[in-house]
Amino acid sequence: MIRDEERQALRDELDKLRKDGARRQELSLHACKRLFFDFGIRPSMATVRDLTQTGSASDIPKDIELFWQRIRAASKVRVGSGAIPAALEERAGELLGALFEEARVLASQTLEEEREAIDASRRDAEQALRDAETRRLAADEMLQRSEARTEAAWARVRELENQLAAASAHGASHQDSLQITVRRLEAENESLQKRIETEQSTNAALRDRIDGLHEEMRRSTEHYAQQIKDALAEAERRVKPMLVELDSLRTMSSTWQAAQRDASRKEFDFIQQLATAKARADRLDTVLRERSDEVDGLTRQVTALRAQQGIDVAVAGVLCALAQAGRLTEAELAQIGTVVDGHVSLPAHCPNCEEGEPELSQVEGGFELSCPECEHASGAGASRLQVVARFAAGKKLTTAR
Repeated sequence: MIRDEERQALRDELDKLRKDGARRQELSLHACKRLFFDFGIRPSMATVRDLTQTGSASDIPKDIELFWQRIRAASKVRVGSGAIPAALEERAGELLGALFEEARVLASQTLEEEREAIDASRRDAEQALRDAETRRLAADEMLQRSEARTEAAWARVRELENQLAAASAHGASHQDSLQITVRRLEAENESLQKRIETEQSTNAALRDRIDGLHEEMRRSTEHYAQQIKDALAEAERRVKPMLVELDSLRTMSSTWQAAQRDASRKEFDFIQQLATAKARADRLDTVLRERSDEVDGLTRQVTALRAQQGIDVAVAGVLCALAQAGRLTEAELAQIGTVVDGHVSLPAHCPNCEEGEPELSQVEGGFELSCPECEHASGAGASRLQVVARFAAGKKLTTAR
């Protein structure tokens, strides 16, 4: 019995002979020789065919028979070449004849077994052929459908090529109009830059005026608060003795009936004075609340003016509209900076999912606008205007992907 590694080594040896130009018969004879002499295995058609991977069912038995003929010829030469007695030579011939007959019978049996194996292989091959024919028919049908789809795809390609040509022509005209618009926007940008510089100078003067008003408002608030505090202290100082005297008069009222009317009149006067003082305190408290409301309003105005930095509302509106329309580049947005952040309003809905309400957050000294529903974000930006512009342009970028 030949082992797997020996079988693989014999196959490699035969492959090397095949690459060197050996023909089928030489390969079969070499396989028979190795099987018979090296492994002690009688060569059969199946074994030789498995090793050489070549030859038909009629060629390999011929090659095996040729191998046995060479063996028998070599045996005759060796027997006839020496000085053998005639009786011994005759007995040797009979022995060889019997061996040959036995070998022929065994070869016939082996041939019959191999023929049956070949018939079974042939039946399997015919079944495989029928299966392959069925698959071929299915493949032909699939090929016809593929060809139909290919024709439709080519028609679609030609249609798309026509559309591409039309779109290229339209793009050229749109590019010309875009260049005109860019030049116009550059001119508008220069004029807006000049107006921004003018507004910045005006803003500096206005900021100084606001600081002065804020300081004056603080002094007025402190003054009114001190007045209210003094009035309350004065009322307290005047009311306490009156209350003490009122208590003593009430204590003496049981003894001096005559002085009761006098005490009642004094009590009435004291109550009148107390009501007057309380009314004055209420008026001063009302004035304090009014002054506090004025201070809060002025504070809010100062905060708004500081956030808007003196930019005209119309100019800020134009810049915000250009940024949200995607008509300002990143360099221009960076140049504008936070000048118009006080006029920038956040979008009510996300342009990507159209359901979420965007949220503005500060990250690493900048801003970021993001949608909590679809996680669409603008990325970090140096100003509110920049992140709002990126966030508004994010729908087109998402659609392109």
